[in-house]
Amino acid sequence: MVPPPLPTPGQRVSGIPFPERYTPPGRPDGEAPAAVQDAFRQTAFVLGNDLRLFAEGMDLQLGILNASSHSRYRTHAYAAVVGAWSRFYSALADAALLVTRGSYASVPNLVRSACELLAAEYQVHAEEMGDFIGWMMEHLRPDEEHKAFDVGLGHYFAGSTLAADDHLRLVYRGSSDLGRPNFGATLLQVGPESNNLRLAYAFSDASFHVAWAEIELGWLIRLCERQLAVAVHMPDVLNIADGAHASYADYATRVDALLGAPARASLEEVEAGGSKRWLVRNFRRQPSGAPKKYLL
Repeated sequence: MVPPPLPTPGQRVSGIPFPERYTPPGRPDGEAPAAVQDAFRQTAFVLGNDLRLFAEGMDLQLGILNASSHSRYRTHAYAAVVGAWSRFYSALADAALLVTRGSYASVPNLVRSACELLAAEYQVHAEEMGDFIGWMMEHLRPDEEHKAFDVGLGHYFAGSTLAADDHLRLVYRGSSDLGRPNFGATLLQVGPESNNLRLAYAFSDASFHVAWAEIELGWLIRLCERQLAVAVHMPDVLNIADGAHASYADYATRVDALLGAPARASLEEVEAGGSKRWLVRNFRRQPSGAPKKYLL
């Protein structure tokens, strides 16, 4: 493999500050609508295990990052990885907040973006670091014509990683289909009680819905697991301490057990009518409700 070109001589990577711990979503303030207050209360009560496992995954990420903050790790490869990782982490934290507020329709697009960022983080490190270095060499200098500092957009999309990783691909495809203005996705998100006799839409509804909370928190937990899988296999970039692989393996086992529970709401990729579609399982608003199946 031809090594990537070297970046601009003298350019250094500054220290990157990290939070010490992940801060879970707090209780809404007293002026929040009653539906939002109830969504937070029910999510914490019904899906407390999900929230705890998600918080653990977020903290495990911070542990690796903080262990890698010494100056000897501050390479340009480190900057490429951590830049995408920072955006990924923020997207997951924001999505978790929205789930606890009953804002389920806003989550898929954050999840889709997180998938793309995670894939980019892996692929640029594993295969295409030259693209990152090339972007730095071509830009990051004054542009005299526009009297501006030329950053350059640096187009990048890690499509092959999104396609190759089965767990990541399913989250990416599911969140993409639900995040776009597809008619069936819109119906299940803003009118989940609709049927062939009536369209029961609600506008900007924040009422608790256990199935949407399970599906979306499941995405976030899976992405924590995928990020940890990527990170522990970057010893050339990050400080992977003794025991990190064992901690990841234990976390992954518990993620698989939680997300594989038969009663959990989920999206399953199926063949129907000669094309790939989604079978939505165990769809119900309340835990005590009769589970339904929908074909998207």
